[in-house]
Amino acid sequence: MTLEIKFLGPWQVLAGEEPVRFTGGRRIGVLARLALDAGQTVRATRILTDIWGDGSAATAAKQLHIVISKLRETLGPHTDGEIIQTMPGGYRLALDPDRVDAHLFGRLAKRARAAQAQGARGTADALFRTALKLWRGDPLAELTAPWARIEAARLDEEHHTVLEDHADLRLAAGDHHALAADLAAHVRAHPLRERPAAQLMLALHRAGRSSQALAVYRDIRHIMVAELGIEPSAALRRLHQAVLAKDPALDLTTPAQQVTLGEPYVPAELPADTHAFTARTAEIDCLREALDPVQGAAVTVIDGPGGIGKSALTIHVAHAVAARFTDGVIYLNLHGSTPGMDPLTPAQALRHLLRSLGLDGTAVPADPGEAAARYRSLTAACNLLVILDNARDVRQVRPLIPAGPGCRVLITSRDPLATLDHARHLHLGTLNAADAAELLSRLAGPGRVRAEPEAAERIVHLCDGLPLALRIAGARLAARPDRPLADLAARLADATRRLDVLEYADLAVRASIAVSHHHLHEDPVGNAAARLLPLLGLLGLPTHTPAVAAALTGWSLHRAEAALERLEDARLLESAGPDRYQLHDLVGLYARERAHQDLTEEERTAAVQGALHHYLTTVWAASTMLSDAGLRSPVEPPGTAFEDVAQAEGWIRAERDNLLAATRQALSGPDPATAVSLAIGLHWPFCYQGWHTQLADIYAQAIDAADRIGAWQDKAQLRSFLGWVHRDQGRYEPAIAELETALTDWDRAGLPRRKIGALNNLGVVNTIIGRLDEALACLESALELNDDAERPAAAATIRNNRVHVYYRQGRFEEAIAEARQVVDLSEKAAYPLADAGIAHGSLGDAYRHAGRLPEAAESYATAVRLLGESGYRLKEAVSRWWFGATLHGLGRHGEAREQWEHSVRLLRDARLLTPREATEILTQDVPETPHPIRHML
Repeated sequence: MTLEIKFLGPWQVLAGEEPVRFTGGRRIGVLARLALDAGQTVRATRILTDIWGDGSAATAAKQLHIVISKLRETLGPHTDGEIIQTMPGGYRLALDPDRVDAHLFGRLAKRARAAQAQGARGTADALFRTALKLWRGDPLAELTAPWARIEAARLDEEHHTVLEDHADLRLAAGDHHALAADLAAHVRAHPLRERPAAQLMLALHRAGRSSQALAVYRDIRHIMVAELGIEPSAALRRLHQAVLAKDPALDLTTPAQQVTLGEPYVPAELPADTHAFTARTAEIDCLREALDPVQGAAVTVIDGPGGIGKSALTIHVAHAVAARFTDGVIYLNLHGSTPGMDPLTPAQALRHLLRSLGLDGTAVPADPGEAAARYRSLTAACNLLVILDNARDVRQVRPLIPAGPGCRVLITSRDPLATLDHARHLHLGTLNAADAAELLSRLAGPGRVRAEPEAAERIVHLCDGLPLALRIAGARLAARPDRPLADLAARLADATRRLDVLEYADLAVRASIAVSHHHLHEDPVGNAAARLLPLLGLLGLPTHTPAVAAALTGWSLHRAEAALERLEDARLLESAGPDRYQLHDLVGLYARERAHQDLTEEERTAAVQGALHHYLTTVWAASTMLSDAGLRSPVEPPGTAFEDVAQAEGWIRAERDNLLAATRQALSGPDPATAVSLAIGLHWPFCYQGWHTQLADIYAQAIDAADRIGAWQDKAQLRSFLGWVHRDQGRYEPAIAELETALTDWDRAGLPRRKIGALNNLGVVNTIIGRLDEALACLESALELNDDAERPAAAATIRNNRVHVYYRQGRFEEAIAEARQVVDLSEKAAYPLADAGIAHGSLGDAYRHAGRLPEAAESYATAVRLLGESGYRLKEAVSRWWFGATLHGLGRHGEAREQWEHSVRLLRDARLLTPREATEILTQDVPETPHPIRHML
């Protein structure tokens, strides 16, 4: 476990998420003295002088030895080795300096200034902001000794300087409006610092507030004359005169200077607040206190029975404080008590959370433990609010707690989660009579409640203060504006009917949604919408589109779109973006129930098959457009599915989550053949984006489905794809096992010549892990099986991979010759752009390893152009990376930096890197290879 020491604010020592407690001022003093020089030897005489005030006293030396022993005793259980090492003449804190906030602050500031000097303003801005967030208050505040005050003053000065350096960057970027507000407090706190005063004057002037800029000058001049007896500096006086004269030299010289500073990815996932939220004043105050950045609790659990308003309260409070969390707000429904749905597993929840933080594809670890560690790492320095709604139990939420001390978590659950560590608890009860009446009035309309006060009071009493029951009652009244309140009160008064009306779970939800559903029958479009709703409930998709609705119903696209819009108007669907809609969980349950009640099994099966067939045909249309890999579509793709590669790529990006959900639904359905074809169809579209590593579980299930129906050819293909996934995850032995099994499956299918793909992949895996003789043997076997006349592209692919074996064996001339032949073949045979781009990239690799950098640069330039045109984003990112390395080796550092930035941007846009990780990579002079492409040729 790694320790963290923080003294840029209240003293903290953390072991993981746990605070380490200390007693005794000298122990804190000694540890702080060592932490200031973490990793370096601090002489014992220096410690004695600083902490005891006398470096020569024998008793002091003995006391120091005792303090060191006590510190080791306290810190030992939290470290793997000896944390405080005895060195000749002194002691050394064996801790990475970056685990001490003051050192991390300095390093980030240094990197920010370096990035600024190189013209990377966005990177510099992000680094400055990250550094400044480390400050939580006065440094070394608990220590009053002279040495500590000297160090505190030094740290304070560094803090002020970095803040002011950042202000210069923001001024140059045209951020003067926001900067003026931020600088005002700093200037008030440090009235004798001329630099921030000058920055504030300039920001105000550029913001059109010149009179206020002049007032800043008058204030600082008055203070300097009164307290120091001196005038402001010549520079500040010149600035004052320039503001008075409205000197154009104070303006930004060109619009090009006004760049947008690069902000880290900031999730903002809160559902909409309810307009009818009522009461809960004490509970709101409690939650706001819990979310306080200093005195608040890291985790707050809001528990209570279903329908009590836990989610509504949490979302309402979160909206009020969201702006306080500079790294954003993440919302995740864990489905712990959602009827008809399984709770999310911790692994599934972590995938959602990591995606909210900007990760995707290969960047999300497959192992749950690694995913949890990645999540903690990403949140360690964040100021983030995480809402875990509808939790099942402690086991589900424990891995989902972020690591950063600036993070706050709100959890709603029916379970009190009493064993959750370090949590504050808030139990919700029913509303009192006055608050319940106010809620009903807001829902039904104040005029109707005033017109029938006795009936309204009766409804409130019979609803027993339960918010969900009151909302159901209000919804019924709002949906029936012509009915008197007395009618509903009478039905509620009948004890034999009340549970049917106010059952807080399924029946209550069913009745509430049924009112809206029934009203859809009042017009032709509404009739179509009413028919569509149950059909939508049959699909387990995150979102729905007009194309899916048309496939479900057999309608025209226009009619399906009109029905979806009508459902949105009825608030039975929610907008999830342009031409995209989302079913609320409970509405989806109601819709599924109506489908089973109103439709025959044949109708339900036909509807689902229509939707799955839509995804099957369209994903294969995208697949065949993106890649000519020899796979035959099992269906006839729609003739006008996509006009070009860009359109196909855009559809894949928009429908990724739906494709995964549809394939999983097909795998659990009655048609394994469709499921298997869907799984195979996902490969190339997902591979082009770098998402194919998400398909491991789908491939495994599809293999079982293919086995059940004796589809040996499909099974062999899926095993080959699964081996590919394991390879790109760096799981080489499982990859080899799957690929070798695929060879057997191809023989069993009676298609031994189709073993080419698996043999080729085995060659790639063995190349990566350095088994070069085995790699060459596999590739040679693949070439022997291939009919060059029938599948010339396959031969080119295999020979292209042989290039990588040759140069790894030091056979550079053979590698170059082979690569040139593959490039010539790709040009003569008019291969797809992606294949041609890969061939040029391999030729660049061969030249680069042979030390022929000018030729390598030329080949890479062609490769990135072709791969960019083909839409193969992942391979483009790989070639651009090595193009950058080649240019750097040629001394063309500016061009190298452009290629590295482009490569990282591709990986970030595919959500294979977070913006924070991208920034980290690009701040290095010669950046390390990004992890999503480390396992790729």
